[in-house]
Amino acid sequence: MAKKSLGQNFLFNMEIVRKIARSAGCLKEVTVLEIGPGPGGLTRALLEAGAQEVVAIEHDPRCIIALKELVDAAEGKLQIIQADALTISPQDLLPSRPIKIVANLPYNVGTQLLIRWLHCLDNIVSMTLMFQKEVALRIVAQPKTADYGRLTVLAQYLTQPTKVFDLPPGAFSPPPKVKSSIVHLVPKVLSEQDLALLPYLEKITHAAFGQRRKMIRSSLSAVLTEDQIQAANVAVTARAEELALENYIELARILKDFSTTKAD
Repeated sequence: MAKKSLGQNFLFNMEIVRKIARSAGCLKEVTVLEIGPGPGGLTRALLEAGAQEVVAIEHDPRCIIALKELVDAAEGKLQIIQADALTISPQDLLPSRPIKIVANLPYNVGTQLLIRWLHCLDNIVSMTLMFQKEVALRIVAQPKTADYGRLTVLAQYLTQPTKVFDLPPGAFSPPPKVKSSIVHLVPKVLSEQDLALLPYLEKITHAAFGQRRKMIRSSLSAVLTEDQIQAANVAVTARAEELALENYIELARILKDFSTTKAD
C-alpha cells in the first residue's frame, strides 16, 4: 500500500511506464538512476528498454523487499539502495559515469530534488521526470504567463526542458487528486563563466518573483539601481513575468560585475 507521508502514488500500467522509458531515449550506454521505484513498474520498463545498469534509490523498506525478485531476475543490471534521495548526490553515487535520471518522483519532494540536481549537472545526460502537472507547467512556462517564475528561469537557463505527455490520476494507485506530467530535461553545455552567473541569477529572480506584482524598479531596488536595470535594456516599469530569460541573464551579469567591483 502506498504511503501518503512518502508522497507515493504507484504506476502499474506497463504501457505508460514503457512510454516513460522510451521518452528517456537510448539507455544502452548510460547508468539509469531511478528515484522511488516502489513496486518496480518503471524499473522493469527501463530494464526492458536495454538499460546498461539501473541504480534505484528507495526510501521505503517494504519496497526493497518487494523488489528482491526483480533484482535477482536482472542478473546484475539492477542495484537497489535504501536511502533518502535528498541526501545523495548522483555524482557521489555514480562518479564519472554518464547518468540518465528517470523517475516517477514523489510529489512531496519532486521540486526539491530537481533544484538540487540543477545545481550540479556534471555527467547527467538527461532527466526524464514525472511531476504534478502544475510543476511541469512552471518548468516549461513562457514569459507573460501565470506559470512563469523562478523555477522556470533556473530550469531554462541550465537545461532544455520539454513537457512530453500528461498522465491522468486513474493511471496511479491510489489515484492522486492532481494530474501529472512527464518532463524531459537536457542539460545545456555551459562555460565556467556561465555557471558562475548562477548565484546572481538566483538572487535576481528571488527579488523579482518575491514581489512579482511590483514593477522591476521596486522589486529589484535592494540589489540593482534603476540605471543598472536600464543598462540591461529592461524597462523599469516591467513586472517579473514580463522579462524573458535573456533579460534575467543580463541583469545577473550586471549584478555580478557590480558585486565584483564593489568587493575590489
